[in-house]
Amino acid sequence: MERAADAWEHHSFKDTVVKVANLEIYYKALNFYLQEQPSLLTDLLQALTPRIDVNRVVRMFEKSDNIPLIKPFLLNVQSQNKRAVNDAINDLLIEEEDYKTLRDSVENYDNYEAVALAQRLEKHDLVFFRQIAANIYRKSKRWDKSIALSKQDKLFKDAIETAAMSGKGEVVEELLRYFVDIGSRECFVGMLYACYDLIPLHVVMELSWRHGLNDFTMPFMINYMSQQAMAIDQLKKDNEERKSKETTQKTEQDNTPILGGSRLMLTQGPAASAASPAPYSNGVMAQPTGFQPTGFGGFR
Repeated sequence: MERAADAWEHHSFKDTVVKVANLEIYYKALNFYLQEQPSLLTDLLQALTPRIDVNRVVRMFEKSDNIPLIKPFLLNVQSQNKRAVNDAINDLLIEEEDYKTLRDSVENYDNYEAVALAQRLEKHDLVFFRQIAANIYRKSKRWDKSIALSKQDKLFKDAIETAAMSGKGEVVEELLRYFVDIGSRECFVGMLYACYDLIPLHVVMELSWRHGLNDFTMPFMINYMSQQAMAIDQLKKDNEERKSKETTQKTEQDNTPILGGSRLMLTQGPAASAASPAPYSNGVMAQPTGFQPTGFGGFR
C-alpha cells in the first residue's frame, strides 16, 4: 500500500491480505481501496467479510459518506440482521426510492428502529412508502396509526387486514362504522367476513337497520344464527349425555351392596367357635400359673 504505484496488484493483494494476523491492516486496506481503487472495493470486502467487524465498516463508510459504494456488501451481510447494516440499507433504499427492496428489507429483517423509520416513511411523497409505514406500524401493534394511514391513502384492504390482525373488537367496530359513514358497502361486507369473529351481532343489526343494509348483512346474519343454532344443539346433546351418565352411575351405586355384600359386623351374632373369656374373681381376671392340680386336697 505504501508503494502502490510500483508494487500493487489487486489479486495478489487480496490473496495476501487475508493471511495477515493484524486486524487493523484490514481497515487500512479498505481505506486504501476507498482512496485509490473504489471500483474494486466490493471485491475486497467480499474476501474480508469473515474477518472484519461489519458494524465498524458501516461506521467507517458512513463517516466518509460513502455508503452507496458498499451497497452490495451490505446486502450480502444483511442476513446477520445487524441494526447498523439494516439502518444503512434502509436509508439507502429510501434515497434511491426503491420501495420494493425496502419492503422486503423491513419484512425479513426486523432489527431496526421501527417507529422512527415509520414516522419518516409516512411523510414520503410516494404512496408505496406510506404503505410500508402502515405495515411497520402494524408489526409494532400500533393498530390505530396503521389504519389511519391506510384510510388516508384509501388502502382499505390493508386497513381491513390490520383490523382483523388486531383481534380487538373496538378497533374493528370503529372501522366498520367508518365504512358505513363513507358509504363503502363493499368494504362493509368485506369487514363482516374478514372480522367475522370480532363483530357482535347487535352491532351488525343496528347498522343494518339504521342504514338500510339488510341485503348486505343478511348472509352474515344467516350464517351467524346457523352457527348459533348448531352450538345450542350441541350443548343440548352434551347435557343429555351428561344427565344419562349421571343417572346410570346413580343406579349402579344404589344397587351396589355396602361392604361388598356382607352384613355389618354390628348386626352379626357372636361366632359359635369363639372362646369364652376367662372367669373373673373379685373383679380380677384369673391368671394361669402353670400348675395343674392332681386331685382333691392335693392327693390322687
